[in-house]
Amino acid sequence: MARSMQLAILVLSLLLAGCGSISLPNWARSSPPAAPSLDTGLPWGTPVGGRQRVEDPAYLIGPEDALEISVWREDNLKSLALVRPDGGISFPLAGDLMVAGQTAVQVREELVKRLSRFLPEPEVTVSVARVASYRIYVLGRVNKPGDFTVGRNIDVLQALSLAGGMTPFASEERIQIIRRINGQPVSIPFDYSRIRKGGNLSQNITLRSGDVLLVP
Repeated sequence: MARSMQLAILVLSLLLAGCGSISLPNWARSSPPAAPSLDTGLPWGTPVGGRQRVEDPAYLIGPEDALEISVWREDNLKSLALVRPDGGISFPLAGDLMVAGQTAVQVREELVKRLSRFLPEPEVTVSVARVASYRIYVLGRVNKPGDFTVGRNIDVLQALSLAGGMTPFASEERIQIIRRINGQPVSIPFDYSRIRKGGNLSQNITLRSGDVLLVP
């Protein structure tokens, strides 16, 4: 019995000693493949958290804006439409329609009219999901000059606030709004000093897309 036990221990020792010389195949010795990167970029229009949605019903749609359109109980009639440079979009059954210069409510009414030829009483929802067309520029002696894209119409004072206000050496009484009318630049004066004193609030006009606010 003792001799059999000694023999078993000897065999086990030999087996353990030989394990160190076993050669593993390449697939077993190589490191596992790296996980695919998630930083591959999302397609334009993906509903990510940074998307800006417009709540102002008076906002006028423009080129490069994105419209989220859906029809109730019609899953195939749902789209995130990018407004083309010519101001138009395409939508199933409705075809091409011009949306630049219109509100979301006006676009919805036109879609309802067109889709009514194919669907009984279609319930259409239109919202501006992303803003790119309403852009103003603030230059000169302000704390944060640059261009600003906003999802609502703003006036001169609001634009100055976006730019961080004026610097101490700004000429409050000589501010200008540079606007293109029929392709020609027109200067509209703005006297902040008078507004600060409580007078002539009528000059605090609503800015149009492309306006340049110049603070000398």
